[in-house]
Amino acid sequence: MSYPNPNEPESHGHFHNDGTEPHSHDGSEPHDHSHGEAEISAQKEQILKQILSSEARSRLNNIKMVKPELSDLVEQYLIGMATQGKIRGQLTDDQLKQILLSIQQPKRDFKINRI
Repeated sequence: MSYPNPNEPESHGHFHNDGTEPHSHDGSEPHDHSHGEAEISAQKEQILKQILSSEARSRLNNIKMVKPELSDLVEQYLIGMATQGKIRGQLTDDQLKQILLSIQQPKRDFKINRI
């Protein structure tokens, strides 16, 4: 039995070079995760709209452009707090600033040196 060479062009149409199956061309939707990711993203946006004032949302969107990793961290934190019922009403821009400051505080690293 010979195995397909990943360096050769696809000859039998069973697998792509990366080992994944090709998508069907019968008009059905491809089996990828982009639909699920879009749905999760829409749910995230909906929760954030409920818990953030328009000014706070604007600030978070600005942060997303400059520091996407910080924005993701803050979004996860806020959504976690909201799902636990710890956020009542909408957070103001000032409250979001306080959360940002607390997340960005440098963690103090204590070293114990033995003598």
